[in-house]
Amino acid sequence: MNMALDWPVLQWTAENLSARLGDTPVRFRLARKEGTNRPLFETHCSYVEARLAQFLSWNQNQAEADVGPFIDYPKSEFWAYADYKYIAVLFQDFPSMFEDVKWDEFGFGGRGGRESTLWIGTEGANTPCHLDSYGYNLVLQVQGRKRWHLFPPEDSAKLYPTRIPYEESSIFSQVDVLRPDLRRFPAFRGARAHVVTLQPGQVLYVPRHWWHYVESVDPVTVSVNSWIELEEDDRSRVSEAVTKAVVGALKATPSADNTDDWLNPTEVVADVYTTVLLIISLHELNLLPPGLCMAACAAASVGAFQKVQGTRHRRPVKRDSKTRTLEDCGSFTLPFGPHLTPVLCPRERSQEMRGPERTGP
Repeated sequence: MNMALDWPVLQWTAENLSARLGDTPVRFRLARKEGTNRPLFETHCSYVEARLAQFLSWNQNQAEADVGPFIDYPKSEFWAYADYKYIAVLFQDFPSMFEDVKWDEFGFGGRGGRESTLWIGTEGANTPCHLDSYGYNLVLQVQGRKRWHLFPPEDSAKLYPTRIPYEESSIFSQVDVLRPDLRRFPAFRGARAHVVTLQPGQVLYVPRHWWHYVESVDPVTVSVNSWIELEEDDRSRVSEAVTKAVVGALKATPSADNTDDWLNPTEVVADVYTTVLLIISLHELNLLPPGLCMAACAAASVGAFQKVQGTRHRRPVKRDSKTRTLEDCGSFTLPFGPHLTPVLCPRERSQEMRGPERTGP
């Protein structure tokens, strides 16, 4: 409650940040305010790049002010969110600002603004309900208030997880937690929501694999967060590398039956070369000692990460709810969903290529 009250970052109001950034463009996503009983994923949003000064003028409905590209989005109908902005990139010309964030006071030596992200939104701006696959989350509220709806990992099945839209570090819920469609998602009735309204100066600890839906409840909100990685994330990283390879392979070539929006707008999938590296590593899975196996998969995962490093930094990741056992291929399971189809294991594939067995001359 009182650990961050003297942090300089609490002076990072939207107005102060606008003065510091000047003409630096910031990307915002916008969406209509009306509810639909469905989560508002990033694939359903519009995007503009604008100065923070234009954002503030638009949000304050200043007559005849320069609102830039916001002019096409009436303030009465839309909310806006500049979310997931890496402070190290946004303030690369002002490195002294990194020292305004003092996560080291929580025991993380040397962790500050360089390892954090910035979020600026209007009332109604929200993040769909999801869980982060890696680590845990520390969130500092700087300006305005945000309401967090949190659900424990044990309630995952009641939140109907999905990997579509795909984002490397997120597993989304199909449920609109504020306006749930209980005919489609009846088990959500049993989900245990923990709701907290985060005030300026307060820090929220989000434990590993806890689901969360976040909404801004004041005219302007500013937050700063940092994800803390854990040793037990290694298995999740391998799983995410495989998922990324599968999605990359399936979406690499457009086709008539492959036109829907699978990818979040900020997501970049691995190219074919990286996909091959991942598959080779997995093919060797049963031939290596456990330690070497993990190392091989981790190496392939790093290759995929390096491909997208310029666009996305490492962060927590997420998983699909439907699984099916391929009994003829061993005792493992693969994530299935409405867009995924089974893949034959080598034994089944070779038999299919030979054709039906002959029973006579």
